[in-house]
Amino acid sequence: MDKDIIVIGGGPGGYTAAIRASQCGYKVGLVERDALGGTCLNRGCIPTKALYKNAEVINTYKELSEFGINTNSEFTIDVGQIHARKGKVMDGLRSGIEELIKANKIELYRGNAGFVDKNTLKIELEDGSEQEVTAEKFIIATGSAPIIPPIDGADIDGVYTSDEILSFKEIPQELLVVGGGVIGMEIASIFNSFGSKVTVVEFLPKILGQVDTDVTKRLQPILKKKGISINTSTGVTKIEKDGTRFKMYATSSKTKKDMEFEGDAVLICTGRKPVTEGLNLDEIGVEFDRKGISTDENFKTSVDNIFAIGDVNGKGMLAHIASNQGIRAVEHIAGIEVESKGDIVPACIFIFPEIATVGLPEDEAKVNGIEYRTNKFMFAGNGKAMTMGETAGYLKLIASKEHEDPNKEVLLGAQIMGPHASDLIHECTLAIANNIKLGDIKNVIHAHPTLSEVFIEALTGLVGEGIHSH
Repeated sequence: MDKDIIVIGGGPGGYTAAIRASQCGYKVGLVERDALGGTCLNRGCIPTKALYKNAEVINTYKELSEFGINTNSEFTIDVGQIHARKGKVMDGLRSGIEELIKANKIELYRGNAGFVDKNTLKIELEDGSEQEVTAEKFIIATGSAPIIPPIDGADIDGVYTSDEILSFKEIPQELLVVGGGVIGMEIASIFNSFGSKVTVVEFLPKILGQVDTDVTKRLQPILKKKGISINTSTGVTKIEKDGTRFKMYATSSKTKKDMEFEGDAVLICTGRKPVTEGLNLDEIGVEFDRKGISTDENFKTSVDNIFAIGDVNGKGMLAHIASNQGIRAVEHIAGIEVESKGDIVPACIFIFPEIATVGLPEDEAKVNGIEYRTNKFMFAGNGKAMTMGETAGYLKLIASKEHEDPNKEVLLGAQIMGPHASDLIHECTLAIANNIKLGDIKNVIHAHPTLSEVFIEALTGLVGEGIHSH
């Protein structure tokens, strides 16, 4: 065999798995047909967060007078410089991955891979030649791609997916967004800050489906005030282009009325699908469907020496899930068995204000008849948030309700909307993943003034000992 383990796909799951395999003493190969870093680094997490920072700076500029800073002129946006900065961030991270691949003595194959049999890959290399490589084990980490829904006109030039819009040439005056999930709302929020009039059309009854209803109800007026129009329970039926303008037709399932929207650009964000094309999975007996490659709890496929991690197995389309699964798959191969915390996954939504969630949502607890107690603490009651001028939102904790003494209960879930929610969620994650009792957390000192005090205030409120709430 050429290698002990070959990983197909160099995204967060793939390169992490390859590095962990090398650390475990295996001879490793990594196949990547595009740029290292996958969707996350090249068309997703990193470029959107770079643009999010641009948007954050613009939002701060608009509020300078509140902080006693006066300017004499309006700002202008240099699209070229925005992309240059974004590209510099991405290039730096890609270079870092390449160095890690070299340092861990992982052989990198650049090209498209397909299975010949369960131990052999044929790789079509960048120079047009072909190479066959063999291995004892394979880890498929080929990620996902945007779904294009069967909407008449969805393939018109100028109708973008999240892959293309991140390379925008100019900022549209009016942007139409089809899909109110995480990706759609993040991009909508960014372009709204850039000055676009944004209209979001969502087929489901609410935006951000994984977020509790009470959070989205409080969020929507905030977004409306910023100039983002949201239309839920609305299905797009057709998209037309007239010169440089787009017209989008839709129907509301609530009012049964037909609707029309106009804009300079259309973004379609209606989900993602696993990438399995070209792998020849049928020929070697790997079971999969439109949701992804079927795997067991150790990410082993129906073929015992082939594993699948990340977006391609459909268990959760987040970069940090892929990385965690890559490590767990390799450690299983190596006989290293550790207690998994993989079912407790924080998720972050980078809009204004930020949202982060982990564990059991309150909506789900209600539907499943789970007894629980909940408490919120508003950022408006936090000294640090007030000094920052970012008081919108709250931190909500959901706890078990099995004992008369709430100190004996544990956290089940958390939902945060407010400043630095993406950073604050991890204290909640640690508490949930390790079943730490409320009574063991409540006396842990939190520095003042910090945003983290919102967590301890919400938690002490759960046990009836909140100081700054009533």
